[in-house]
Amino acid sequence: MSKIKRPRFLRSDTNRFLRLGKKRRKLQKWRWGRGKSNKMRLGRAGHGVVPTVGYKTPKAEAGKVQGLIPRLVHNMNELLAVGKGEGVILARIGARKKIDLIKKADEMKVKILNLGGKK
Repeated sequence: MSKIKRPRFLRSDTNRFLRLGKKRRKLQKWRWGRGKSNKMRLGRAGHGVVPTVGYKTPKAEAGKVQGLIPRLVHNMNELLAVGKGEGVILARIGARKKIDLIKKADEMKVKILNLGGKK
């Protein structure tokens, strides 16, 4: 299972305008160049890369998060049904139930994929 390094696909002119993501990484989103002389659309060297067929994720890795198959969990029964090679994504639940699920997942040595912090 080799991890392929894929370039960051950025919209053209993200380095020029704040509204397109200059110094504001959250706003950097891919949009296809539609202009007649858009250099990225034309594939000119030095103007960034565009998503093409060759960058597709390998079938074996597709759909995985951090190398694990994600499994949505709402309650304790669903957590107990999680198998090897699966990671847990906690649904929107209350704080008390979430704490119980986190403790149980820690005992079971199951990784929680959408838990903030160092967990």
